[in-house]
Amino acid sequence: MKRKKFIQTLSSVAITIPSLGFLHSCSGIYYATAKEEVDKITIAKHEFILEKNNKVSKREFVLIQNNKYRFPICLYKVGEDYIASLLKCTHRGCELNVGGGIYSCPCHGSQFSNEGTVLQGPAEQKLKTFPTKTDDENIYILFS
Repeated sequence: MKRKKFIQTLSSVAITIPSLGFLHSCSGIYYATAKEEVDKITIAKHEFILEKNNKVSKREFVLIQNNKYRFPICLYKVGEDYIASLLKCTHRGCELNVGGGIYSCPCHGSQFSNEGTVLQGPAEQKLKTFPTKTDDENIYILFS
């Protein structure tokens, strides 16, 4: 293979592989159907169940749009507990990305755990989180 052709091929591969990873990571984003009230949001527990090609699996998290805040809320399932965090970076207010068990800020690189604690700056404050309650069928995100 000639040098020019080799460089073109290598460049194509270098561009294609990262973009495939990006597309795969986006496939895990799911906005749950929720009922918003003045003091809470109600999400059915079955929103965490994913059925595809006759296979059933469980989602690690779901996103919820809401009218109370400008940003989505991410609801993570950790064991039997649920953690709800507002996807607004505490550094400069950018919307956070979700993936790999963390929240990351595309603006300045801050990272947060799924519990909202700062893992990497420049952000210094933890994320706004909300208390949650459950019953047999639903999860409640409480605005208190």
